[in-house]
Amino acid sequence: MDISIDAGSAVPPYEQVRLRIAELAATGHLAAGSRLPPVRRLAATLGLAVNTVARAYRELEQAGLVETHGRAGTVVTAAAAGVPAAARTAADEYARSTRALGLTPDAALDLVRAALDRS
Repeated sequence: MDISIDAGSAVPPYEQVRLRIAELAATGHLAAGSRLPPVRRLAATLGLAVNTVARAYRELEQAGLVETHGRAGTVVTAAAAGVPAAARTAADEYARSTRALGLTPDAALDLVRAALDRS
């Protein structure tokens, strides 16, 4: 992940991390579902305190840009990746419908791919 910290900046380091992750997600460099590095690893890579990176992640989560799934890690949300709310709603409805019909996730994805190929 392309993040650098400007020690001479008036912007606090946690905010630099938060802004950069938000920018990477908004521009598509971090797609929805992309897993962020663990807090400790990113802190070590950037030469920052663990609490500094943890604060950036917390603020990203409060803004709905990432979700933390405990040991499974922190992932970029669809909202952060610029996916319109209507598209997320349609995807959720499709997932519920195909599940109710008894389709496996792979079968449901195959249907979507076929439909996209036809359009």
